[in-house]
Amino acid sequence: MLLLLKISLIFLLNSAFHPVTAYSVRNFRNIDAESMNLTASPNSCDDICLTRGCIITAAVILEKIDENLDPCDDFYTFSCNRYINNTFIPDDQTQIDVFVETHEKLQERIKAIITAPIDDNEIEPFKNMKRLYRACMNKALIEERGLKPMTDVLEKEGGWPVVMGGTWDGSDWSWTDTQIHLNKQGYTAEYLFKFKVDNDYKNITKYIIRIDQPNLQLEREQFLEEFESQTIQDYHKYQVDLAILYGAKRICAELQMREVLEFEVKLARIVMTKEERTDFNNLYHLMSIKELQAKYPFMDWLNYFNSILPDVSRVTKDEIINVSVPKYLEDLGRLLENTPKRTIANYIFWCLTSMSSSFLSQDARNLELEYMKSATGQLEDEPRWKECMNYVSKSYSIATGALYVRKYFNHDSKETVQDMMDMIKAKYDVILRSVEWMDDQTKQSALLKLKNMLTNIAYPNELMDDNKLVDYYGSVTVDETKFYESLFNVQKYSHEQDLKDLRETYSKSDWKNWFGAAVIDAYYDLTKNVINFPAGIFQGRFFSHDRPAYMNYGAIGTVMGHEMTHAFDNQGKRFDSDGTLANWWKNETMEAYIEKENCIKTQYGNYSEPTTKLYLDGVNTLGENIADNGGVRVAYQAYQKFVDKNGPEKKLPGLKYTPNQLFWISGAQVWCSVYRPETIKQSIETSIHSPGQFRVLGPFRNLEEFSKDFNCPKGSPMNPVHKCEIF
Repeated sequence: MLLLLKISLIFLLNSAFHPVTAYSVRNFRNIDAESMNLTASPNSCDDICLTRGCIITAAVILEKIDENLDPCDDFYTFSCNRYINNTFIPDDQTQIDVFVETHEKLQERIKAIITAPIDDNEIEPFKNMKRLYRACMNKALIEERGLKPMTDVLEKEGGWPVVMGGTWDGSDWSWTDTQIHLNKQGYTAEYLFKFKVDNDYKNITKYIIRIDQPNLQLEREQFLEEFESQTIQDYHKYQVDLAILYGAKRICAELQMREVLEFEVKLARIVMTKEERTDFNNLYHLMSIKELQAKYPFMDWLNYFNSILPDVSRVTKDEIINVSVPKYLEDLGRLLENTPKRTIANYIFWCLTSMSSSFLSQDARNLELEYMKSATGQLEDEPRWKECMNYVSKSYSIATGALYVRKYFNHDSKETVQDMMDMIKAKYDVILRSVEWMDDQTKQSALLKLKNMLTNIAYPNELMDDNKLVDYYGSVTVDETKFYESLFNVQKYSHEQDLKDLRETYSKSDWKNWFGAAVIDAYYDLTKNVINFPAGIFQGRFFSHDRPAYMNYGAIGTVMGHEMTHAFDNQGKRFDSDGTLANWWKNETMEAYIEKENCIKTQYGNYSEPTTKLYLDGVNTLGENIADNGGVRVAYQAYQKFVDKNGPEKKLPGLKYTPNQLFWISGAQVWCSVYRPETIKQSIETSIHSPGQFRVLGPFRNLEEFSKDFNCPKGSPMNPVHKCEIF
């Protein structure tokens, strides 16, 4: 009885550390001693963990799991059904999952930092973060200024033709001059093509200019739908309404924005498909600027580059650049030649104004929200403070990360996480050595790639050095009375710094190449063979110091394995141990790989999402599906190695599951998700990731270890006879 009282007190005292959120109908009062099976004899508790962390962890699992279901039928629903049924989506959100919930907690912490008064002793980057946030929160001043920040830009560029009507004079207007001017003001004007400084795929230490096709306002496949489709109708309505807001007459807006839409459809028809772009060999075509000019003479390329590049990066006609998609430039030249200036100008200024709506007055934001309602189901804007927090975090990502890790990050976690990563990496080495379909030469190259893989954990030490931060942000300024201009002033500075890299030598160890620290994400850079794990993700459901290792290996460990597997997925396989684009595969081994890859492609392509009845795109999601399968496998095996080294772990109170079973439950509950219908539809049609449920069902069905731990009969839904496996 005393034991039960102690447990209840611990649980109640610590409910403050795990508050009820806005997302879920969670009633901790219902999780009593009886429901958690804590009424057993004390002698039977020797293998049960009764620490505060274990009790909270057990409660979190019980919030989500539905033990009335058979785990061998549908493990995702078994693991997540209570969460799915008891979770509602706030009007300002399009979906709720662990990533969203963890991001909410991160935002609250960053808010506490940025809303603190400016200290005279703070370095300028920290002061500017707070100034930018204040400028963003000053809605009265933003409303007073209305659309003027944008109309001032339009006026300098000759005006938006659809708004000016017959008074627009395009005789002296040049789309190249307009893109130059916009780029120099901090807008990444990549509406017709991308221009950036990037790593040379075949000489990773060198930076090079890269020209590529643009990111369109919609996905290519969406633009190719019939005009009568709901997607296109909603998009076109937004185009017309925004033009009218800026002063266009409706009849002009409907006619001219239809011409813009038709131009966008033509652009969609000439861009390279996603599937073609997965092979980076298709995106590597070196030529001099002189050759570029001769092949694609529809603009003065040398003048364009030198008008945007800072002085230190100026180029000559002999500069070698990478033209990612030559066919696109060839087709673009013909398209521009046959398109009226008015349509091109309307297109560029449509892209510019629609991109800027979020930063302007409420009338522009309302039109954007109306469109988002139809596209994603989002019903209202985020609270203003969250929007402003996101703008600041993105504009000052390094400074935000520095403040976050200084105040909130448990620095002891860095060593723990590094140990986990080392364990997973060592187990991946074992897995690669055991692959039977891979010849010895290819296997050695794969092992070398794994060995040379750099893992950046949490944050670089330079974030603790104020002088480094001051040098990084230079002389960029923020005016609290001009949010819009200040935001793009920061972007302008950042863009200039990126362009200066052209004359630098790339180094993997350069701290400025790290991902931002205050981010809920992880990322593998295939062109550098580097994994970034920001400090922000090491919290909440992903990682905790005070819970058993099987929970961490199932959650963040699976994410680690996922990112590691990207080095060998359908895109990563084309880059060697240095991150150089190179073929290190024997032909027969590549053929075997493709056969196994096709198994994954077919498996996921046959999955149908139950609410929309849409089939997944097994091609577009292939890389992420391969990573999901490899990630959970290596994390599980690494956990077994952990147990061999440290001994068996205790179970959780109130749960009948073994540590191995809890690993799988932890891994599954990371993907518990609730989507709006519009969002899940859009995700299936456009995202490279499969929806949450298939990130559980797909990999777990392929793993014998899962079926063994849950005693799933052969031929049951979670233990199919035919399984897919690459590594």
